[in-house]
Amino acid sequence: MSLEIIGSGFGRTGTASLKLALEQLGFGPCHHMEEVLAHPGQVAHWQAVAAGQPVTWDDVFAGYRAQVDWPGAHVWRELSLAYPAAKIIHTQRPEDDWWNSFSATIGGLLNTYREISLPPHAAAMMAAAGRMIGEQTFGAAFTNRDAALAAYRRRLDQVRAAIAPARLLVFNVAEGWEPLCRFLGVPVPATPFPRVNSTAQWLEQFAAKSH
Repeated sequence: MSLEIIGSGFGRTGTASLKLALEQLGFGPCHHMEEVLAHPGQVAHWQAVAAGQPVTWDDVFAGYRAQVDWPGAHVWRELSLAYPAAKIIHTQRPEDDWWNSFSATIGGLLNTYREISLPPHAAAMMAAAGRMIGEQTFGAAFTNRDAALAAYRRRLDQVRAAIAPARLLVFNVAEGWEPLCRFLGVPVPATPFPRVNSTAQWLEQFAAKSH
């Protein structure tokens, strides 16, 4: 099995909802940070990625048909080259909405996780995330709104510059099923598009998945 869908969007852009949507459409299992926290054996792969060491992507994503959210979104470019037939979905939301959600969840946790009692695998993953997200993506300025938003915009520009338009969907999950299903060439389900992982849900899920 190889990846058929690669998510390049930052966390807190509807990636949890997109994960459920893709799985409902038959593109599952879908990799997401919650998968790493629920499967401690995955952490070593991401420690290697954070350290700039080579990994075998088929091993990292063994058993998965799709990937969204960090940590996989951190290596979207490498994955797009490793899986040239895969389609790229870049999740976006209004900038202020993203910043408010990110700063209250992932950004806050990156700043405080060392002070929290976490199980070893969750603490190790947070350290790796600190390198990949906090340092390599945001230049250690993830608590600075302007700097974080500049990185947020820069990622979209990079994806658009690297990926052929026919292979790329820039997607706001608020748009629902239609653009996603049209891009993937699948029928639109009769059920509502998944809506999950509010800020409160994120904090609750992190506590549950990391223990």
